[in-house]
Amino acid sequence: MLPVIEPRPGIDELAPTINASVAVSWLEAFLQDELIERRAIEHAVVGLSGGVDSAVTAYLCARALGPHNVYAIRMPYRTSSPDSLTHAQLVIDALGLKSRTVDISDAVDGYLQFEPEADGRRRGNVMARMRMLVLFDQSTKLHALPVGTGNKTERLLGYFTWHADDSPPVNPLGDLFKTQVWELARYLGVPQPIVQKAPSADLEANQTDEGDLGITYARADAILSQMLLGYNDAQLAERGFGDDEIELVRSRVESTHWKRHLPTTAMLSNTAINEFYLRPVDY
Repeated sequence: MLPVIEPRPGIDELAPTINASVAVSWLEAFLQDELIERRAIEHAVVGLSGGVDSAVTAYLCARALGPHNVYAIRMPYRTSSPDSLTHAQLVIDALGLKSRTVDISDAVDGYLQFEPEADGRRRGNVMARMRMLVLFDQSTKLHALPVGTGNKTERLLGYFTWHADDSPPVNPLGDLFKTQVWELARYLGVPQPIVQKAPSADLEANQTDEGDLGITYARADAILSQMLLGYNDAQLAERGFGDDEIELVRSRVESTHWKRHLPTTAMLSNTAINEFYLRPVDY
């Protein structure tokens, strides 16, 4: 159950916004540059979950590469909501994507049979990592590149499985807050059932992202955007945010810093990869 938070004047004006038309044009160019120009790859693989993030990613890939070059992979587990498959199909039909459904139940259970005491979090992590295994293997088979779907809010709050959701080498949504992804979804014409439903990782029955986080995406995005501008907790409180929600967001960001980086390398030289040595495009 989410806490009831009374609206405070002026906070809506602090929420991050975006020029959807400009953003879509930029992200199309980004995908073309990263896949075709830099890697000479013309095909993309997208794990289509039925949620808004993967739907927007599929729409962007279809615009950048052509829908005939985008493979949508649906990967349900036996407890997944039927709506997830249905909503993913709406995107497949709307764009004319190539698609495949790979049920991961047997693969996941093949491991979890040896870990019967695994709780929901562990089971969810196994499912997420199995889905990424499928995406990377399919990308090799199809001569394609897996394209990530994680948004900036989830990444900052650490609300993703490490070496799973954030693994694909290219991510068009990684610098977009969740509320901005919704803006792009409306601009792109993503089917309304996807845009309007409560976001969920769909790892457990009746699970919702905002229920897990204890705060709505709108509130989290407003706080995060101000934190990134350098406002401290006292200044955030002056701007109308509650101490409890500031602490919730701040603690999640600070405790999940490690998830936003590759494994830490023990440096023995001044050419340690990702510590000192970067390819030219990184500068």
